[in-house]
Amino acid sequence: MDVGGLLNAITGTGGVKIDIRTIPTPQQLQTPGAIVPMDHFPSWKLHKNPFWRVKHPNGQKLAAVTPIMTASGDFQEVKSPIFAYEQHQDVSGVVTLTMPPGKKLDHLGIKIQFIGRIDMSFGVNDTGRPHYDFVSLSKELAPPGVLYQSTTEIPFLFRNMDKEHESYRGRNVSVRYFVKVIVERKFLPPVQKEHDIWIQVMGQPPQQNEAIKMEVGIEDCLHIEFEYDRRVHHLQDTIFGKIHFLLVRIKIKHMELAVIRRETSGEIGSGGAGIGGNPQSMQPSNDSSNVFTETQTLVKYEIMDGAPVKGEVIPVKLSLRGIPADLTPTYSNVNNRFSVRYFLNLVLVDEEDRRYFKQQEIILWRKELG
Repeated sequence: MDVGGLLNAITGTGGVKIDIRTIPTPQQLQTPGAIVPMDHFPSWKLHKNPFWRVKHPNGQKLAAVTPIMTASGDFQEVKSPIFAYEQHQDVSGVVTLTMPPGKKLDHLGIKIQFIGRIDMSFGVNDTGRPHYDFVSLSKELAPPGVLYQSTTEIPFLFRNMDKEHESYRGRNVSVRYFVKVIVERKFLPPVQKEHDIWIQVMGQPPQQNEAIKMEVGIEDCLHIEFEYDRRVHHLQDTIFGKIHFLLVRIKIKHMELAVIRRETSGEIGSGGAGIGGNPQSMQPSNDSSNVFTETQTLVKYEIMDGAPVKGEVIPVKLSLRGIPADLTPTYSNVNNRFSVRYFLNLVLVDEEDRRYFKQQEIILWRKELG
């Protein structure tokens, strides 16, 4: 029994297979900051190995082979499975249609679509609209006709596309850019294939970057002052600070510093600064029943062991580059659908295991692709 033939008859694929490859142009490869190779799609996942980022630096550990277009129009095989595109870059590549030898494909046209989508169809969201397409463009690759060759390659190019949001894979929401090839056929369902494109948005350093300084404590028991050198950091930055103990009348056992990521998704209100804006400007929705928050501790360090005394100063140094997770810039109220914010969480634990904590928001921005 021909299982493959039966499957093709049921699904209506006719044995045709679609392969989509994105191929950077020579100009993109020669332009610094246009594209960079990556070894994986960034995600919400937290890696258990604390040295994961050391072993997996973006742009260095490459596992697959991708053809690169040369200046003469030929293809050269290079190792680079995934590319991150800067938001203003064009997207080009090749669609390959493969059929068994001796077969032909009658089609009503072949088209390709470039789609930017905010997907809320997974996780806990139930907004009634699982996804929202903020970019959609369709092009014809081939008019109706018949394909006889066992392999057909068709190049494509999307130029000057509006890509205002970064690609993002979160806990309950994602931002996807992808190209979708559709082969229309008479009396049969179309054959479709999607291929994800990873887009990143470069930020700009702030004109003013004030230090974070705050005094907190418990009346007549504990009084501390914490100070961080600045509020806004790029993704490869190092955070410096100091913890001053002004009054200590409780027995403190140790102190911890953690970096927390908080994703808020749903109909979270109108107005907003988009990607890389100030999260404090976000206005919550009046109806909080459709808003879901996921909090993730990215890394936690013990920065003090033992009881401090009055006047003691504890230095703080935390490298964002070493966090075993895929950091993103701060996203503020993207299309009124989600936000991603980052916090420094300072925790003091006394001898009775009571925990005293203070959170302070930091703003992250992207200095380079990867």
